[in-house]
Amino acid sequence: MQPVSTAVILAAGLGTRMLPATKSIPKEMLPIVDRPLVQYCVDEALEAGITNIVFVIAEGKGAIREHFEGGARVERALREAGHETAAEALLAIGGRATFHYANQDRQLGIAHAVNCAREQLEGRPFALMFPDDLVLGVSCVAELAAAHARTGGSLIAVEPVADADVPQYGIVDPVDGANPARLRRVVEKPKLEDAPSRLGIVGRYILSETIFQHIDRIPPGANGELQITDALASQIAAGEPVSSFQFSGVRYDTGRPLGYLTASVAAAMRRPELAGQLRARLLPLLTEGER
Repeated sequence: MQPVSTAVILAAGLGTRMLPATKSIPKEMLPIVDRPLVQYCVDEALEAGITNIVFVIAEGKGAIREHFEGGARVERALREAGHETAAEALLAIGGRATFHYANQDRQLGIAHAVNCAREQLEGRPFALMFPDDLVLGVSCVAELAAAHARTGGSLIAVEPVADADVPQYGIVDPVDGANPARLRRVVEKPKLEDAPSRLGIVGRYILSETIFQHIDRIPPGANGELQITDALASQIAAGEPVSSFQFSGVRYDTGRPLGYLTASVAAAMRRPELAGQLRARLLPLLTEGER
């Protein structure tokens, strides 16, 4: 069984839920404390031992490439001012992995985005990551890769979701309560009464080496989009192992203002040099809000 050595980070979206902040800034570059969202994704992949990273980007996403490449203006300015340590710290951001880029010219679904990077992925399993989903704590990708080494096939990260949120998620139908659990099916955004479980899919996957065969088979859905859940359903129908995995970390949906704000506070509270001062400043605000 091939190990997972490559991660694909999807970074071509428009970020419409965070406008106007994302009008000219890629949503993946929005900061959580002092690091952009996309760097959290890369760090999570590195914790899994993955050093080959493929970004799927689009027009207007040049800041992502600049962030991970050496020679940025601020780095040069730091060196000219004699701040070599700070400059080296910036250079190290992109020095821990090999980065590749693929373009998605039109927003035609997640499976279409994955297909844009096909030349760099085909023939081996890979991790798929969505920067909108920030996972703090244990690397979700590391846990998925370890589970994949035991089970093979494709794996989907899931977490329990509230009844009210079920229609917003892909929902899995596991055969039992194991972790990982083999899946009977995947249902995209079902009504609550039609949902086979309360386990919602979040933006972390391990996709097996056959996934592109199934992407080729699935028909376009609404708006001509190709959905990765349809390709996973095709794998299940073909008798291939597709499993869900309940991960240990805490996930935040940073694609919405409330989730973004919550994630920023949660990340800061994990920083010893910030936690105490932040708590002291938040408490009066929270108390004031209760009046």
